[in-house]
Amino acid sequence: MNDDINSKNGSTGGLTRRQFGTAAAAVGALAAFGRAPAFAQGTTLKVGVLLPRSGLLAQAGQACQRGAEIAPAILGELGYKVEILSADTESNVDVARSRAEKLINDGANVIVGAFDSGQTAAAAQVCEQRGIPLVMNIAAADRLTEQGYKTVFRNFPTSTMLITNGLALMKDLFAATGTTPKTAVFLHANDTFGMANRQAMDAFFPKLDMPFTIVDSISYDPKAQDLSVEVAKAKGTGAELAIVTTRANDAIMMVREMVKQRWEPKGIVSPGSPGLYDEQFYKVLGKYADYAITNLPWYDPKAELTKRVEAAFKKQYPNDRFEGYAFNVAFTLEAILVAADAFKRAGTAEPAAMLAALRQTNLKDKMMVGPAITFDEKGQNTQLISACVQNRNLRPTVVLPKASAEMDPVFPAPGWGKRG
Repeated sequence: MNDDINSKNGSTGGLTRRQFGTAAAAVGALAAFGRAPAFAQGTTLKVGVLLPRSGLLAQAGQACQRGAEIAPAILGELGYKVEILSADTESNVDVARSRAEKLINDGANVIVGAFDSGQTAAAAQVCEQRGIPLVMNIAAADRLTEQGYKTVFRNFPTSTMLITNGLALMKDLFAATGTTPKTAVFLHANDTFGMANRQAMDAFFPKLDMPFTIVDSISYDPKAQDLSVEVAKAKGTGAELAIVTTRANDAIMMVREMVKQRWEPKGIVSPGSPGLYDEQFYKVLGKYADYAITNLPWYDPKAELTKRVEAAFKKQYPNDRFEGYAFNVAFTLEAILVAADAFKRAGTAEPAAMLAALRQTNLKDKMMVGPAITFDEKGQNTQLISACVQNRNLRPTVVLPKASAEMDPVFPAPGWGKRG
């Protein structure tokens, strides 16, 4: 019997009850998010991975992509089924926005990305409009989880967290080595990430009772051909410590210029930015890469997932060192794991169910050190902790906290001419 408008079963407008329920759900989704995407329901989660695989940030984006490429097999062993749809932002905010749209139109149930804060902000706007979950792999600008978005989740520290955790570890570094600088200069990129770190530094440095003063903050264009002027200005301050917020390309330019100008501060320390621990930094600079320090979240080498990821990485990329890619690989793979875990608990890729499951995340089996992955009401994981990672023998090496240290920290760093 047909459930038409004249039937005794109370259907409406010529629709079956099932059709009416589906239409009502679609209307509800449209009301909440503006435009509801079509989803392919099934047992596999389609993850749209949005990364800057070309352009200025290509090195980092390609490193993150490796985490995405090895994720399906690793997560499959753990009972998660994911399919990766990849898109290149070309290190461009507008391209990031359009590629996020295309990934959703191509059937992505969730977006993971996008390494850079500016590009991630563009993707977040699209995901909020379309009602699609966005799980950030790497992006630190505080505002990403401060704008009231209902679809964004970040398993990565904010700039405020990076700065406050990073500065606290500097105190531990000075105590462990018995050397405390009296002055510092802050050099930072003028992109979204760099300026967010500058704002966090300005806001929180005065409150943290640091044992040194910042004599100057110097910004620079990460797309510049050289940083000779900025390094000369920093050297001219006479600061004993260089605090930096960099990416790989500008970190290399900066250190090259420091060597050229024979500027030898007691150390180069980053409160959480990439660049100093990237594989390209070691390959290009050799011995000059050593002794630089980054205070940031780091992977637990003893974790079961880390062992699986390292084995898979070495199998797929036998000519590359896992350590030089591990940070980008780990946070990207964990972001995909967060999405897959929510999908498995929800039992569907339907947006409302996925978003509800993401809000209830409590993921203990992971790579990075620290407590289980959980999200607050803003979608931020506030439980992330940092380690002090120093380049030693051309390898990122944990030197603090002492319980996790692989070696003791060295500070001050040897001068450029005293390195083997």
